[in-house]
Amino acid sequence: MADSPVPLLRAHSRHAPWNSRGLAAHATALVDAAGMRPTNGAARAEPSARAVRFYVSTGLLDHPDGTGTAATYGYRHLLQLLFIKIRQREGLTLEKIKVEVTGLTGDALERRVASSLAPALGARADGVVADNGAHDGVWHRVQVADGIELHVRDDSPASSEEAVMAMREAVRAALGRADIR
Repeated sequence: MADSPVPLLRAHSRHAPWNSRGLAAHATALVDAAGMRPTNGAARAEPSARAVRFYVSTGLLDHPDGTGTAATYGYRHLLQLLFIKIRQREGLTLEKIKVEVTGLTGDALERRVASSLAPALGARADGVVADNGAHDGVWHRVQVADGIELHVRDDSPASSEEAVMAMREAVRAALGRADIR
């Protein structure tokens, strides 16, 4: 396993950019893998697309590139969203989290998130290192529309049913055609 979990976390940047659903689904996969649960009963463990938009409107997340359904979120947004969930798990309120996340540089934010998610990132990294690129996972075909399908390996962090549905809907939205829904 690598000395630092940062490169393992950084590997998730290759999945960017996301729409709000895709960002929420990717963060949910990492939150689930880490077994994170907030101590605040009012906070949900898994972020949703609605939560992403709420966090943007309240200044907890940076504004995305673009607006409306064309808004896209990058790696820094993923770090910010994971930081919010980590700090909620530790009992902080959104107001206190906002003060903290606003003052963090990208490197500090990345190190903090990576260290909190290290066990989940390490477990995934061990599998990647052990197979040396030979993936034994089972691939699933998900039809998006006539002639368009997604292929998702079952050992991917984005293989949860919610993540796959979000990806399918994101592709459909990108196509912008109501007749394929």
